[in-house]
Amino acid sequence: MSHPEIKQHIGRKIVRIRELRGMKQDTLALKLGVSQQTVSRIEQSEEIDDARLAEIASALEVTVEAIRNFNEDAVINHMNNIHNNHDSSVNAVIYYQLSPVDRITELYERLLENEREKVRKLEERIRELGG
Repeated sequence: MSHPEIKQHIGRKIVRIRELRGMKQDTLALKLGVSQQTVSRIEQSEEIDDARLAEIASALEVTVEAIRNFNEDAVINHMNNIHNNHDSSVNAVIYYQLSPVDRITELYERLLENEREKVRKLEERIRELGG
């Protein structure tokens, strides 16, 4: 039995990514060189041409594929996994899609803090052993 293809509303994906980035419509409009009303119309559109989508992706600092493949449930699931997982390096890919520099920096800082904690524990252990 064939299921009809469910059309993804690209405008809604743009809204959610913009919101996750903490960006307002007027900020996105400024980056795109359009009015806030134009951004509103874009976000209400089910489809957007490839050239405009590339501009929007650049303004949001994500890839076109990140917009096309955006799945809010998957993002929330991955973020929860990252929050609950001490070895965050496994989940770095989802962070990279949303904000490459910020997320990589955050991941690096978390890994660095984990290493510092290991050093602190080793130093404590050495002191306990009388070293």
